[in-house]
Amino acid sequence: MKRLLGPFAAALAAAFLLAAPAGAATTDFKAILAQIDKMQDFGSSDFSAVYNIVSEKPGENPATTQIKIFRRDLQNQILILLQKPEKQKGQGYLKIDDNVWFYDPESGNFSHSTMKENINNTDAKSSDFKRYTFAADYDIQKTEEGKLGSYEVWIFTLAAKNTEVSYQKIRLTVRKDKAVPLKEEDFSVSDRLMRTTLFLPTYIKAGDRQIPAKIKMVDELNKGNQSVLTISDVTVSKLPDSVFTKAFLERAQ
Repeated sequence: MKRLLGPFAAALAAAFLLAAPAGAATTDFKAILAQIDKMQDFGSSDFSAVYNIVSEKPGENPATTQIKIFRRDLQNQILILLQKPEKQKGQGYLKIDDNVWFYDPESGNFSHSTMKENINNTDAKSSDFKRYTFAADYDIQKTEEGKLGSYEVWIFTLAAKNTEVSYQKIRLTVRKDKAVPLKEEDFSVSDRLMRTTLFLPTYIKAGDRQIPAKIKMVDELNKGNQSVLTISDVTVSKLPDSVFTKAFLERAQ
């Protein structure tokens, strides 16, 4: 009897494995991060858009900053041009590969910068406007299941692989039904919550991609400070090579 049960049990186990549904397989969390990155990687297409950033601080009137973004993801190039307020008009950032310059039209000078700087005293950083690089720049420390509003979500705790990113630790909340981020919590090296970003679930089409139409950023260190970003004038048309040059910033008045 024992000789019969052994082969029978093995065959039964094999049958169960063959019949197991695809959803029972282990979730590939690294692949989910890669999908999020791909969602905003425009590849061989260029990308440009206008962002209106309305910032609120306790005791002050809301302030509006407007920037225009030009991106060429295939060559890791981005130009950020301030259009409002009038006092800062013409200021801008130019990133080519690992080099970042800030241009001030009042002095006519370029200075070395980083993508970690805030844009005109808003809660948005230069790095918020480049393509996502979660899979490349972060290791997954922990994953959890949860719910945000009506959405079933995965919650990723991510640790930076390098010091080039703006935050060394991130908690990223992603929809389960598709690889779309809903919330990003940014932490300091000492695990202090610095900023919370909410990607409101309304989207705008950009070629064959969909990107958040409105984003809310909350300063967790200075209570009451927040910025709301609204995107418009999105195009994925080919841009002249001259856009990604210092000369373009010098002329863009």
